[in-house]
Amino acid sequence: MAKVLIVAGDAVEALEIFYPYYRLKEEGFEVHVAAPSKKELNTVVHDFEEGWETYTEKRGYVFRWVDLTFAEVKPEDYDGLYIPGGRAPEYIRTYPELEKIVKHFFEANKPVAAICHGPQILAAYGLLKGKRATCYLAVKPDLISCGAEYKDEEVVVDGNLVTSRAWPDLPALMREFIRLLKK
Repeated sequence: MAKVLIVAGDAVEALEIFYPYYRLKEEGFEVHVAAPSKKELNTVVHDFEEGWETYTEKRGYVFRWVDLTFAEVKPEDYDGLYIPGGRAPEYIRTYPELEKIVKHFFEANKPVAAICHGPQILAAYGLLKGKRATCYLAVKPDLISCGAEYKDEEVVVDGNLVTSRAWPDLPALMREFIRLLKK
């Protein structure tokens, strides 16, 4: 069965790391999580509440299963990459080791899934030019400015890339990502 790498950091959205982590394991995949350092990650809960023009943020559960640092990852050992959202993507994209990891999956045409703010990483590395993709609405300008075609849909599949807007879209995202992993 395939090996999947999840990349994350502090302020990762709780549902967007826990749900895929367990869903992929349930499917029989070997799952490893990499972060800037090997530590427990502080997650956040983003919610959509009445009267707010943007999401709200609360402290989430602690994610205790970081296996590797970005520097320790050998991307050639993995068959797929999953990038959760939250606020983590805005800072983990600054790690040069992460850029090498993510670019490997695109160069090797391996399945990549990104949700919510996760596509910020792909945009920062210039990997979305000419691609159809979606994301959380606040990230839409990043996608468009780097040459992606933004779609407001629960899941967008473009070749090896699967993207979704936010945690309510997780079932659709995981269905399509798992389908690509099983090819």
